[in-house]
Amino acid sequence: MEQKYKDYSVLMSVYANDKPEFLKLAIESILNQTRKTNNFVIVLDGIVGKELDRLVANYSSKYSSIDVVKSDINLGLGKALDLGLSHCKNELVARMDADDISLPERCDKLLNLFNNNPELSIAGTYIDEFSDDPNKIDSCRTVPTTDSEIKKFIKRRSPFNHPTVMFKKSEVIRRGGYGPLKRKQDMDLFSRMLNMGCIAQNIPESLLLFRADENNLKRRRSKEYRKSTIQVAKLNYRRGYISLFDLIYIRLSQFFILFIPKKILNRLLRKKPNK
Repeated sequence: MEQKYKDYSVLMSVYANDKPEFLKLAIESILNQTRKTNNFVIVLDGIVGKELDRLVANYSSKYSSIDVVKSDINLGLGKALDLGLSHCKNELVARMDADDISLPERCDKLLNLFNNNPELSIAGTYIDEFSDDPNKIDSCRTVPTTDSEIKKFIKRRSPFNHPTVMFKKSEVIRRGGYGPLKRKQDMDLFSRMLNMGCIAQNIPESLLLFRADENNLKRRRSKEYRKSTIQVAKLNYRRGYISLFDLIYIRLSQFFILFIPKKILNRLLRKKPNK
């Protein structure tokens, strides 16, 4: 079967708090993919500082595939990604965060998935999580794999590991893009896509190393994060995507997250890594 999609874009946003040593690993992991991208869009979201600026400029001078997009002000992740999306040249776009590490075959396997499933609009993978050393995996974050499972799961939690997703640019734009929310933009976008007819799938394999340190857990328990989660749930309830029972469940779960001990919370959200 002839491959419809031969190329893909990569979309990454960088802001002032990102660490240069982590960003370097993230960029290198994309440049070292077994299927190379011809369009790596890096958005500098506001003033990022000299060190990050030099690092990105150095890579863009060496690799013609890298397209640097600068915003004079800090837009926030959602708006920064929408800005970068407008610079993506290909229909298929792979997301990448500035502190994670894509395994070499990640983009190749996702591209093949789209070529084998013409109706597919969005796909992702499992992730392996680490604290300091990417060679020492602490846990695995699994997600539902089939379209029906994903559409059931999204009523209460995100069915994708956002840094792993690859999607059709046209479908994301048609559903309104990431939008103006400061947090949980991905959950809001995925809800709109799945409830407006998009077909989804996840590869049951960890193809990205995710940096899950103490700050990650703190963000999850922060007032802003919990407020944004409930805000998206309210939007989905008004849109008719979820039931009142789902809305109540989400509100209660965000309340209990404050009081659940860290070890128990991690057990609920994570699985032990595969041996």
